[in-house]
Amino acid sequence: MHYTYSTTGTCAKMISFDKDENGIITNVKFLGGCPGNLKAVSKLVNGMSADKIYELLIGNTCGDKPTSCADQLAKAVMEG
Repeated sequence: MHYTYSTTGTCAKMISFDKDENGIITNVKFLGGCPGNLKAVSKLVNGMSADKIYELLIGNTCGDKPTSCADQLAKAVMEG
């Protein structure tokens, strides 16, 4: 199933991804944000379970912000 998630507190405004019946995440795409870094994040998490993504990325911050694009991805895959 395809999901979109509106982010809060980050330069990226939206995250889209596919999640299968086993919780495997593919096709992660960010709208906005730091293109090079977010392309890399997308490649690194491709084929990973939502649980593993959450475990690795939740709580990651960006500068003095209380969140980051990675943290928002962790939240998104658990909501999706």
